[in-house]
Amino acid sequence: MPSMWLSDSQKIGVAFCSGGGFFLLGGVMMFFDRAMLAMGNILFLLGLTILIGPQKTLAFFARRQKMKGTAAFFLGLVMILLRWALIGFVVELYGIFILFGDFLGTIAGFARNVPVVGPYIGMLVDRLGMGGQTLPV
Repeated sequence: MPSMWLSDSQKIGVAFCSGGGFFLLGGVMMFFDRAMLAMGNILFLLGLTILIGPQKTLAFFARRQKMKGTAAFFLGLVMILLRWALIGFVVELYGIFILFGDFLGTIAGFARNVPVVGPYIGMLVDRLGMGGQTLPV
């Protein structure tokens, strides 16, 4: 089976990011369990660092345009660790949307090509107004 373009360490980074996402989802499903949310955040940040490298991760979070999102993300993480799980998660979610909002158009374009539910996702994306966003390549 071909491994596409990922190196072995990048595959580990993808696994950590996926595990972080599952822990975050589990933390939300367990009524904002502080330990699961914290573990999800740590795994996600560790996976992102392994996936794209420490310098690019630092450059991504330290960009001038993304400072508000970075501050909200890390403030939410600190609030979760200080036992304010619900409010911290909402603040962190706001930071995630600011940080990764540029990728939503790309994700929506990919979701349109999913075999069974793609057309329905496309209609939802068009109604929400995200359909016209593409990357400037």
